[in-house]
Amino acid sequence: MATLVRRLFKIVLFIGLLLLSVRYVHPYPYEWTETQMRAWLYTSQALGIRDPEDLYFAVWVTIELIVALGTYIAIVRLWRHCQRLRSRA
Repeated sequence: MATLVRRLFKIVLFIGLLLLSVRYVHPYPYEWTETQMRAWLYTSQALGIRDPEDLYFAVWVTIELIVALGTYIAIVRLWRHCQRLRSRA
């Protein structure tokens, strides 16, 4: 039962970190400049994507997942380190 609770806690922790990442890790809050628009348009056409906003969305979701995963790994490693220190004492 304790293993199930730990696994559920880890899942909830990751989902919470992902939601925080979506809330606080975001691109510029204003419209694209002409240069940015050309860059996204060129890249999306090179990848065979019709709408550059689809590419934009995919890139930012990937960045948010990486941020959430990195934070999750750091928290888990820090928790394990603290547990080892506590068991030695």
